[in-house]
Amino acid sequence: MLQGAGVRIAADIGGPADGAPVVLLHGGGQTRFSWGSAAATLAGAGYRVLSLDLRGHGESGWSPDGDYGLDRFIDDLAAILGALPAPAILVGASLGGLTALVTIGEGRAAAASLVLVDVAPRIEVEGAARIGAFMRASPDGFASLEEAADAVAAYQPHRPRPKDPSGLLKNLRVGEDGRYRWHWDPAFTGREVSSSEFIRNGERLRAAARNLAVPTLLIRGGLSQVVSLESVKEFQALTPHAEIVNIASADHMVAGDRNDVFNDAVIDFLHRHGAQTKN
Repeated sequence: MLQGAGVRIAADIGGPADGAPVVLLHGGGQTRFSWGSAAATLAGAGYRVLSLDLRGHGESGWSPDGDYGLDRFIDDLAAILGALPAPAILVGASLGGLTALVTIGEGRAAAASLVLVDVAPRIEVEGAARIGAFMRASPDGFASLEEAADAVAAYQPHRPRPKDPSGLLKNLRVGEDGRYRWHWDPAFTGREVSSSEFIRNGERLRAAARNLAVPTLLIRGGLSQVVSLESVKEFQALTPHAEIVNIASADHMVAGDRNDVFNDAVIDFLHRHGAQTKN
């Protein structure tokens, strides 16, 4: 466990102790297990990898007041980065990417470089709404792992349904009633975002993107309904030095859809930008 801003943050840590630190930040509703083999691949390449559960997710603590505004995640990340021996490479998907973007862009913590995974200041409302609808669809949970697997298969028809759904256990918790529920604080999905807050957040994200001075990579899923080609163009205008990788056969959960291509893109970017590894 690591210490966030008032909550304990669960983390898997691997790779050589003196390797360049890499912090993996998953998306909303996911856990640190959503990266596939990325953490192990980076550790094997000589990086010191910290794969976190965001507050309210997985095995991390829940916000005592039920507040899951963006600043709470930023506070946690800033606290963790401040305790590291060197500026970290941040790899953030969706909510994790927004957290990393603002943390760096507003100077809350130093970083060596940034990898954004299918997220940008401009987020397509329809795609984001589809994610939210899935997360709110089963508040009473599921009677079995098979039922949970059916829900995921319906949401992600481009992925083959696994014959053995036991892998979902890393993302579910079993209640006293024996039902399986997703491993996040229900208050996280119950939070309403007003139109004025949505506008303010967009302005904040664009300002953070303009301020980025570290090497930056945006990895987009070619099937994504969250980050459009227009989103990419806008990000390139805000952050001209950013590199773009489009993974044609991946949707919003890029690392889960094409883990091999994702890993190659991240390793190539880090090696080219001088991140020091210890093998």
